[in-house]
Amino acid sequence: FADLVLEAWDLHCDRNGREHRTADMGCTQLVLRRGQPFSITLRFSGRGYQEGVDKLSFNVETGPCPSETSGTSSHFVMSDCPEESCWSAVIQQQDGESLSVSLCSPPNARIGRYNMTLEACTDYQGSSYQIGHFILLFNPWHPEDAVFMRDENERREYVLSQHGLIYQGTCDYIFSVPWNFGQFEDDILAICLNMLDINPKHLRDQNRDCSRRNDPVYIGRVISAMVNCNDEDRGVLFGRWDNRYEDGMSPMAWIGSVDILKRWKKFGCQPVKYGQCWVFAAVACTVMRCLGIPSRVVTNYNSAHDTNANLTIDRYVNEKGEQARYSWDKIWNFHCWVESWMARPDLAAGYDGWQVLDPTPQEKSEGVYCCGPAPVKAIKEGDMLLKYDIPFIFAEVNADVVYWVLQGDGMQKQSIRSSDVGKYISTKSVGRDSREDITHNYKYPEGSEEERAVFEKAEHQKKSIGEEDEGLHLRIKVSEGANKGSDFDVFAVINNNTDEERVCRVTLCARATSHNGTLGPQCGLTDPADIDIEPRGEKRVPLRILYETYRDKLTQDNLIKVVALLNDHQTGDVLVAVRDIYVENPPIKIRILGEPMQNRKLVAEISLVNPLAVPLNGCVFVVEGTGLTDGQLVKELEEPVEPQAEAKFRMDLMPRLSGLQKLMVDFESDHLTGVKGYRNVIIAPQPM
Repeated sequence: FADLVLEAWDLHCDRNGREHRTADMGCTQLVLRRGQPFSITLRFSGRGYQEGVDKLSFNVETGPCPSETSGTSSHFVMSDCPEESCWSAVIQQQDGESLSVSLCSPPNARIGRYNMTLEACTDYQGSSYQIGHFILLFNPWHPEDAVFMRDENERREYVLSQHGLIYQGTCDYIFSVPWNFGQFEDDILAICLNMLDINPKHLRDQNRDCSRRNDPVYIGRVISAMVNCNDEDRGVLFGRWDNRYEDGMSPMAWIGSVDILKRWKKFGCQPVKYGQCWVFAAVACTVMRCLGIPSRVVTNYNSAHDTNANLTIDRYVNEKGEQARYSWDKIWNFHCWVESWMARPDLAAGYDGWQVLDPTPQEKSEGVYCCGPAPVKAIKEGDMLLKYDIPFIFAEVNADVVYWVLQGDGMQKQSIRSSDVGKYISTKSVGRDSREDITHNYKYPEGSEEERAVFEKAEHQKKSIGEEDEGLHLRIKVSEGANKGSDFDVFAVINNNTDEERVCRVTLCARATSHNGTLGPQCGLTDPADIDIEPRGEKRVPLRILYETYRDKLTQDNLIKVVALLNDHQTGDVLVAVRDIYVENPPIKIRILGEPMQNRKLVAEISLVNPLAVPLNGCVFVVEGTGLTDGQLVKELEEPVEPQAEAKFRMDLMPRLSGLQKLMVDFESDHLTGVKGYRNVIIAPQPM
C-alpha cells in the first residue's frame, strides 16, 4: 500500500464553536470546552483511509514542557470504544478521501492552549502532521466537570452573559451600576491565558503550574492574586482610595473590564490605574467567565475589614460625635467580591458550590495578596480552619462594631448599641435586572439558635445587643432628595419607649467620608441640645447639610457619614447611631431611535441635565456595550454645560449580536464625575 498522505484538514471552528458555546469569541481559532466532543475533517491525497491497513493517532500538548505524567500531553489512537476518562478519537464517517473524526477531551483536562498533531502510519512507515492549535476551557455543561452547573438559566447568566449590574451605595440606599464584562470580546481570551502564563507560580515552576490548570480552585486563587498588583507580580490593577486619581482613571469612571484588560496588555502588563473593590471583582469575574467558571459579583454592605482578626471593630468618638482616635480596622459602606461555582474535592463533603474569591488587596494569604476560594457554606457554619481565608471573610460579614465615647474627663464609655455588619448581601438576579438578596447563604437569622452555635464554633462572643425595647432608641433619618447640587436635611429621631418622661442631650455631626470608611472634613454639626421626651413619645433633631459646605469636601464616592450621639441623663448610657448618606448624581437619559436590528444602523440619543449652580467643564461621555459598540465610543463636548442646561448628543451604533444587550454610559466633568446610566436594547436577528 502507498503511504497515507494528509493533504488538507478542517477544524470546523464555526460549527464546533457554536456547539461548545464559544462562537462569540470570534471564529479565527478553535475554542472548546473540556469533556465535549468536537469534529474535524481530514482529507488524504491519492487514496482514502483504510481500516486495518492504516493506523491513525493523535498527540495533544499544552504548556512549555508537556508530559504524560503531569497530564499536559496525551497520545491516543483512533478507537471504536472511547474511554471517557481520557482523550479519544472516533471515526464519524468516511467519504472517499475525506474522513471525519470526533475527538474528545476528558472532563478534567488541563485548560489552556494546545497543539495537535496527527500521526499516519502504513506498514510501519509513518508521517507526522501538525494540524493546528485549539484552546480548551472549563465546561459547566458537563456533569463530570468540577464547575458543572445544573440550571441552564444560571449558566447563561454566570458564564455566557457579557453584561451585568454591580450593587453600590449604602445599606439604606442600594443602587446598581452597569458593567460590561465583555469576556468574549476580541483578544480577551488571549489576555486571560497570558495572565496565567505570567503568574509567579508559573514562573517558579512551569510544569507544576500547567499540570494544576485542571483545577478551578487553583485557577481561582491565581486569578485572585493577579487582578491586583500588590505583590509586584505584574498584576492588572493598582488600587487607590485617597481621591487622588489625576495620573490615571478614577475607579468610579470605568464601565467595563475590556478597556482595563486591553490597557494592561497594551502597556506590557503594567498595572492599570486605578481600581477599587468593585473594579477588582468585576475584572476577576470577566476572567473567570472567560475561562468557563460560573461567576458573579457580590456586594456586602457595612463590610468589616478586621485587621487584627479579633472579630471586633473598635471606634472612638468624642462627645461631639467626631472621630477621636485612628483605627486600622475599617467599615466599608460596601465591599464587592466574586463568587465562583466549583466543587471542592480538597475539602470534606458539603462545601461544593459558591466560593468567595476576593481580588481586592486587603490582607496577605500564604504570603500573597489574594483571598479564597472560600466556600460560602463554611463562612455560614463558622468553619474557620478550612481553606482558604475563612476567618477574614467571616469577620467581613459578622464582626461587631463597638463605639467608645471619649468624654472630657478622659473616661471611655461603651455605647450600648453597635451597628450591623454584613447587611443585604446582594447580586444581580438570574435573567433579570433586579437585586437578589443572598445574605441567608452567609449567615443564619440573627438571634437564632444556629447563629449562636456558629459564633461559639468561631470562638466569638457577640457583644452587640439587638434592638432594645425599653429605654431610649436613636436612629438617623434623611429627608427625600439628597441630590448633588441641593441642600438636604438629616434628623436624629429619638423614641422614648418608657412610661416616664426622659431628658437627654443629642449631638449630630456630618463628615465627608470615602467608600473604605476613611473620614474627611466636617460638613455639618449641631450644638448639643437638651431634650425632654414625654412617655412613649418621639422627638426629632434636625441638621441641614448645605451644598456650599459639602461641595468641595465630597470625594468621588459621594458619601457623607452622619453620627448622632445621645447621653441619657437618667441612666448615664450613651447611644450612638451612624448612617452613610449617598449624595445622588443626576440621571443619564438614553433614547433609542429606530428599529433595533442586527447589522443595521441604530441611533442612540444620550442626555444629562447639569443640577449644579456652576457650569460643567471638560464634559466627556463614554459609551460601550458588547455587541452594540465596537469597543468604547468617546464623545467630548466642546462647550461647558451651564447650570440647569442639558448636555445632549446622538451616536450611531451597529449592533453585531442579536438578543438582549446593554448600552452603558459614563459621564465625566470637572464637578460631576462617575455618573452612570444604561439602557436594555433588544436586537432583532438579521432576516435570512
